Amino acid sequence: MTQLAARRDTRRTLALLPLALLLLDAALIGAAGVVAVLGRETIDLLGATNGAVRESVGMVGPAMLVGWVAAIAVLGGYRQEVYGAGTDEFKRVLNGGLVACGLTAVGCYVAQYPLSRGFFVLAYAIGIPLLLLGRFLVRRVLHAARRRGALTRRVLIAGTRSHVDDIARVLGRERWLGYEVVGALTPEWDVAEETGTGLPILGRTTDAPGTALAVGADTIFFAGGSAGSASVMRNMFWTLEQQQIGVVVAPSVTDISSDRVDIRPVGGLPLIHVDPPTWSDASRWGKRLFDIVGSLGLIVTFSPLLMFVALRIRLHDGGPLLFSHPRIGRHGVEFPCLKFRTMVPDAADRIEAMKSASGASALLFKVKDDPRITRPGRWLRRFSIDEVPQLFNVLRGDMSLVGPRPQVAQEVALYDHAMSRRLHVRPGMTGLWQVSGRSDLTLEEAIRLDLYYVDNWSMLQDVSILARTASAVLGSRGAY
Repeated sequence: MTQLAARRDTRRTLALLPLALLLLDAALIGAAGVVAVLGRETIDLLGATNGAVRESVGMVGPAMLVGWVAAIAVLGGYRQEVYGAGTDEFKRVLNGGLVACGLTAVGCYVAQYPLSRGFFVLAYAIGIPLLLLGRFLVRRVLHAARRRGALTRRVLIAGTRSHVDDIARVLGRERWLGYEVVGALTPEWDVAEETGTGLPILGRTTDAPGTALAVGADTIFFAGGSAGSASVMRNMFWTLEQQQIGVVVAPSVTDISSDRVDIRPVGGLPLIHVDPPTWSDASRWGKRLFDIVGSLGLIVTFSPLLMFVALRIRLHDGGPLLFSHPRIGRHGVEFPCLKFRTMVPDAADRIEAMKSASGASALLFKVKDDPRITRPGRWLRRFSIDEVPQLFNVLRGDMSLVGPRPQVAQEVALYDHAMSRRLHVRPGMTGLWQVSGRSDLTLEEAIRLDLYYVDNWSMLQDVSILARTASAVLGSRGAY
């Protein structure tokens, strides 16, 4: 298959995605309606007869389905730009369900239509989460396809070499976004043949439309230094529009969540406003209350496991059950970090020799197949059970359920200005880099993810990380 044919197939598939999602939403709404009718008949509230419930739903059910789908469409739930990344898609589907719920209630009240209240509550209580789950599963399938190289857009990046490399690194790292970078376009004064990361330079920014057609690109990212003036950029956009080539303006800002970015056009000039980092919000009572309730619940849930592990360690070598190691917490305050002991008693005395032998960085130091680990310690580490006692650190306030991992004083002493931002928040039992690859990540990737978490904290992100932690732990990805 030629590049042009593959490009057409990808465009055709992506163009059909809104219709596929609309049909999926309609099917899920219909399924929620059927379950709501059956549930209403089973519960049989308010003394309504089964026939009355089905008759009332049969009259208004199709209108509810069409109105619900229409509400999602009006709010932009089927626009291609919201698929695959960010929370906009889920927000629009949720808001569409809430709007449809309100319109149904108001419409039945004004028309004095006797719609079963039990059916009404069940239909929307089941339907809204079901639609969100459906979108989530579609997104997972889409991401998996993109990671395998399917349904991707061929991309050119225009700008100076340094800006091009910044964007290319992000797109290469986040393959699930579906962008295949085929080359770069640089200003006329740049005579190099490739960028610093080895990306081939295929042309000049002034001839972006022609180069895009020649290499079969679907989209052009315009980074810093890509155009000399606004009028040149505008004319280029007009040409690309005629060629049906997508345009993305990529500012020289990375690792900022969409919640902190607001685009406000002023006099025809789109100004990007970036809100301050949200790390201070992570210190407020909401997150602390979440930690207290969560840690207490998990301690009670895991109490049988805690007793079994304690017995297993004691029977193995008779040594201490817990390993308390001083770590640096929020604002640089030291605290004793608790773990089940997984190493031989003199493990700390051997660490310097191991660092010298392996040549590893002192930051985030870990060794695969560490000879100091005991036999029960291996399966404790494999499933991260050794860290369960840190729930007591969370309960005490030394740590949080989610946050950057706590490090020792020697590691903190090596922090530069950027790394010191990790100390703005309480360290966590799990964090963004743990669920993104754990020890398989490079030092630079782990640091980047920790800093992203600190600067872009939100309670929703904490819940997402906790949900992903179970999958990462059970799959034992990067754990040793």
